[in-house]
Amino acid sequence: MSVKEFNLPDLGEGLTEGEILKWLVNVGDVIELNQPIVEVETAKAAVEIPAKWAGKVVEIHHPEGTVVEVGSPIIAIDTDPSGSSASASAPAPASAQADPDAGLIGGPAPGGRTAVLVGYGPRTTEAKRRPRVSSAPAAPAEKVPAPTAPVAVEKPAAPVNGGASVLAKPPVRKLARDLGVDLTTIAGTGPQGSITRSDIEAARSTPAAPARVVAGSLEREQRIPVKGVRKLTAANMVASAFTAPHVTEFLTVDMTRSMKALDRLRAQRDWRDVRISPLLMVAKAVLLAVQRHPMVNSTWDEAAQEIVVKNYVNLGIAAATERGLIVPNIADAQALSLRELADAMTDLVAVAKSGKTPPAAMTGGTFTITNVGVFGIDTGTPILPPGEAAILAFGAVREQPWAYKGKVKLRQVTTLGLSFDHRIIDGELGSRFLADVGAFLSDPEAALLAWG
Repeated sequence: MSVKEFNLPDLGEGLTEGEILKWLVNVGDVIELNQPIVEVETAKAAVEIPAKWAGKVVEIHHPEGTVVEVGSPIIAIDTDPSGSSASASAPAPASAQADPDAGLIGGPAPGGRTAVLVGYGPRTTEAKRRPRVSSAPAAPAEKVPAPTAPVAVEKPAAPVNGGASVLAKPPVRKLARDLGVDLTTIAGTGPQGSITRSDIEAARSTPAAPARVVAGSLEREQRIPVKGVRKLTAANMVASAFTAPHVTEFLTVDMTRSMKALDRLRAQRDWRDVRISPLLMVAKAVLLAVQRHPMVNSTWDEAAQEIVVKNYVNLGIAAATERGLIVPNIADAQALSLRELADAMTDLVAVAKSGKTPPAAMTGGTFTITNVGVFGIDTGTPILPPGEAAILAFGAVREQPWAYKGKVKLRQVTTLGLSFDHRIIDGELGSRFLADVGAFLSDPEAALLAWG
């Protein structure tokens, strides 16, 4: 037996901790080199971490839902389960462990780094534990039983609402919190009586019962730890709001011709299996308007006291996920055809909803669209993503009375909200850009002919 401790690797960009969302292996499992063993959520995204050795899982140190510091042991792996090696059964000292080959997980990489995940390297500074916010002192995490037999690593039953215990995974618990559903009132239908998303949704549709008094007192407050994506989003929004002077302008647009153009696209054979929405027309309008007004696609370099105009558009699309709002972007969107843009947007949304958006896809954005219309909202005053000069809010498309060719008719109308950094974009430039976006949406065929 040769037991090695696998530490939580640095997942990139100086992150100091991660939350264990889901174990992909159990104690007793025989695993292969680079096999995904755990899903971890950081401030950027949820990522799967591969094993740096082949062998047998001896111990899992932290249950799902635990926040672990980078560099802390999370799992023990016996790299010689057959006992063919002469090494002792105790964990091998670091000096005795053979180094992986170059390019493998844990092995040397260019620049003197250690290969942990593709594109990431190890930490070079000491991790600092952040204070946890909770209504009661946190109990120490229980270790998974010794490797006498494989055990299923589920989210352990935890005290809820004054003492009752339930079995549910972190995403299910979050859904319950968001919907205001008391987990202790639900009978789980999942494995070992665990509560599933379907159980939560079914309870939500059932008429609410009178409020329960648990342990002699009514719970009137709820504390939600700020971590992961939500924590990073909050920090970025505060930094942006108090760094860049925001200005927001609004424009109400008749999108009837754009909606008809989408209908014509759907009727074409090559587009029948393509996901088409009004957001596609807005994205195309933005890309064309950026070509006419390049300064909108720029950033403010405070250190150099320069405005950096980007000759490419990494188009960010704000996406609401179970873990919070993220803004992945489509790289070099200006170079895509309308069909390629539609496919890229479909892939972006699908990956975001699955929670698998890689951190690299959420950096380097140059212009962002936030589609508040999907929630039935008319428009808003969005805050700039850090490093970007403008963001467009796209509101709901509604049938409304509209003056058209001297008569009042029902037309498909939306309202756009453009926020921009007034250090870079003055009122005239912001107005001209927004007007061009509106002109394209009002008559896309004419705009394409006129703008080339």
